[in-house]
Amino acid sequence: MTPRWADQVAVVTGTAQGIGAAVAESLEAAGATVHRVDRDRSPAPAPSAGRVYVVDLSRTDEVDDLFADVGHVDVLVNSAGGVVGQTHVPFGTVLDADWDAVLDANLRTTMLCTRAAVRSMTARGYGRVVTISSGAGRSVSLTGIQAYAAAKAAQIALTRQLAHELGPQGVTVNCVAPGFVLSNPTTQRQWEALGPDGQEALVRGIAVRRTGSAGDIARAVLFFADPAAGWVSGQTLSVDGGSALF
Repeated sequence: MTPRWADQVAVVTGTAQGIGAAVAESLEAAGATVHRVDRDRSPAPAPSAGRVYVVDLSRTDEVDDLFADVGHVDVLVNSAGGVVGQTHVPFGTVLDADWDAVLDANLRTTMLCTRAAVRSMTARGYGRVVTISSGAGRSVSLTGIQAYAAAKAAQIALTRQLAHELGPQGVTVNCVAPGFVLSNPTTQRQWEALGPDGQEALVRGIAVRRTGSAGDIARAVLFFADPAAGWVSGQTLSVDGGSALF
């Protein structure tokens, strides 16, 4: 345990699998008390003093009740999101409901959780907010889902705006933009759909010649969430093995 983490209370969303689970484990290993949150199924049991919550993070009432129950929060990691089971369709045929579902899962959840968390952060003059965006928010969605690219770009813009607003109150706000990470059943299906040739082409476009892991992303989150990272805010860090170079 690192002493500077001993009194830190963190809320991590999207912890049932993948990146969110890895982030929660990393924060717990550092010594923080971590509350795990997911929507559709119970997150893995927390070994720390934190609790496990099943919450629809797109609902204001449920989010506000969650943070009221947790109490003060030092670290919020917005990891909930994803493509909501969608695949590419031509933009002219995108349904309103499908568009809204992706924005709700990614952007609305980030907004609601951050708004609730910063109330206690600004009251205490300290906080760390880290949002998991995507390389799709800085470039394009490799799977062609327009709403996902839009939502992830909006998360980055919100990060910059909140860093500007909340910095004077002791709260830093940053983003991590993962590249292709094999971290859950959805990304595994995407990988398999590429086939051997597509997989080889994808890896050739990554400078370090491998796909990412959930642990790669968790380590970047831990840097931004660290109590010692008080002069880093408004940043988006691409953790993509160098694929943004190409």
